[in-house]
Amino acid sequence: MKQIGLIVNPIAGLGGRVGLKGSDGFETQRRALEMGAIPESIDRASLSLVELLRREPHLEVVSFPGDMGESAARQAGCTPSVIGEISPPTSAEDTRRAVRAMCSRGVDLILFAGGDGTARDICSSIPPHYPCLGIPAGVKIHSAVYATSPRHAGELAAMFLQGKARLREAEVLDLDEDAYRQGRVSTRLFGTLHVPYRPLLLQNRKAPSPESEAYQADAIAADIIEQMRADVAYILGPGTTTRAIAQRLNVEKTLVGVDVVRNGRLVARDVSQSQLLELLEQFPGVIIVTPIGGQGFLFGRGNQQIGPQVIRKVGRENILVVSTAHKLRALRMQPLLVDTGDTQVDQLLAGYFSVVTGYRERMVYKVTA
Repeated sequence: MKQIGLIVNPIAGLGGRVGLKGSDGFETQRRALEMGAIPESIDRASLSLVELLRREPHLEVVSFPGDMGESAARQAGCTPSVIGEISPPTSAEDTRRAVRAMCSRGVDLILFAGGDGTARDICSSIPPHYPCLGIPAGVKIHSAVYATSPRHAGELAAMFLQGKARLREAEVLDLDEDAYRQGRVSTRLFGTLHVPYRPLLLQNRKAPSPESEAYQADAIAADIIEQMRADVAYILGPGTTTRAIAQRLNVEKTLVGVDVVRNGRLVARDVSQSQLLELLEQFPGVIIVTPIGGQGFLFGRGNQQIGPQVIRKVGRENILVVSTAHKLRALRMQPLLVDTGDTQVDQLLAGYFSVVTGYRERMVYKVTA
């Protein structure tokens, strides 16, 4: 019987919905919980496992206790073989211990739910060339070791176990979260992992926008501002393309946060999901987002503040997608992606969007869940 090792970082992604741009450190986790954050990594790991077990029902799941894997496995309807011990709150060392224990047991694949920090912990403790795969559950996820969604993680894991997906070496990247919260993007390479690969199921590493795109971004901003209507709350997602809109309006924009403008003025800066929902009770809203370079994610990576409740409230028809043509060409015709954490909202967003690529320039582009 084949075995998979399941490791869940129970606090991964905790800071996303409340706008903290990460979950590293006990102080950040405490603040996130005080702000009403709800852990989602166990649910995401469970979704992945349901898909995997649907395709590979005769599979032994090996997990660490409680929230580090056992809870997700039981939620998915299976009885895992539980190994090791933990004393909450869990830590990076718990993840590293789990990796060593599962590798010693000889599991066929390690599935881990988390973000870039979790991938770093896996990378620091796993033997060379050992098969593993990430279930996306973090906030930023720049690394190329994660599936594009929890469901795709289960599908890709099954394909690997069936001999239908080869391994490839993929980069583990992480940001300095303190610098990130201050609007400075400082990415570092921490190593590589060997992960199953199939096109569209495994996400790419994030690619920065080149300085040469500033002119295009300004042209996009001119087009968007020309469309703006009075008394509408425009929700500006993270990124240099959306920041160009704020610059044209002469308002301050957080590079990696979500901000709101109305009637040409900044009305809310660096907001959480709950703050957005409060604003949308007062004013109609429009969401303006740009895909992540190299990955193509519109929602679910780095902008979890614009969660499924916000998207439902605004409506698909009031979402504006902006992107330079270079960024879209760099995707090599791969579709834009969504991973909001709500399957129904993901399906709502799937289809085609008219993307603003310049002043009065549009490109119709496919979005998949």
